[in-house]
Amino acid sequence: MSNTSPEQHEADAAAATEAAATETTERPATGDQDLAAELAEAQQRALRAQAELENFRKRVRREIEDLEKYAAVGLLRDLLGVVDDLDRAIAAAETSPDGAGLLEGVKLVRTRMADALGQHGVAPIEAHGAPFDPAVHEAILHQPTTEHPAGSVMHVALPGYTLHQRVVRPAQVVVAKQSEQESQ
Repeated sequence: MSNTSPEQHEADAAAATEAAATETTERPATGDQDLAAELAEAQQRALRAQAELENFRKRVRREIEDLEKYAAVGLLRDLLGVVDDLDRAIAAAETSPDGAGLLEGVKLVRTRMADALGQHGVAPIEAHGAPFDPAVHEAILHQPTTEHPAGSVMHVALPGYTLHQRVVRPAQVVVAKQSEQESQ
C-alpha cells in the first residue's frame, strides 16, 4: 500500500483535475485570443478601407465639381476676344459720324463669335430649303405657297445650333404647305 492518506489522495486528484482543466482552458484561450486579435485587425483593415473609399468618393466629387465649374474656360477665353471686338466697334461708332465703322465692327464680331463657337463644337443647323425635321426644327408657322415644296423650310426665323451633333436649340422655322389653289 501507499503511504498516502485518503485526504492526500483526494487533494492530489483535485490538483491533477485542476491542472488538466487549466491546460485545456489555456489552450483554447490562446486560440480565442489569436482569433480575437485577427478579428480586431480585420475590423481595423475594414475601417481603413471604408475611410479610403469615402475619401476617394469625396475627391472624385470635388474633381467632377471642378470639371463642371471650369468646363467653359476655353470658350470663355475665346468669347472674351469677341467682347474686346465689341468694345472696339463701339469706340469706332462713337468717333465715326456715319456709323460705317460700327457696321464693319459688328460684322467682325459676328464672324469672330461664330468662329469661337465653332472651335468648341457648336454648329448652326442648316434649315433653309431642307425638309422639315422635328428633331432639329421647331415650326412656328405653316404658310401656303407655290414657290416651295410642301413640308420644306421656307424661312428661318431663328437659327438653331448643335453642340457636337446634339441639338442645343432647334431652328424656329416657317414650313411651306400646299397652297389652297394647288389643292383644288
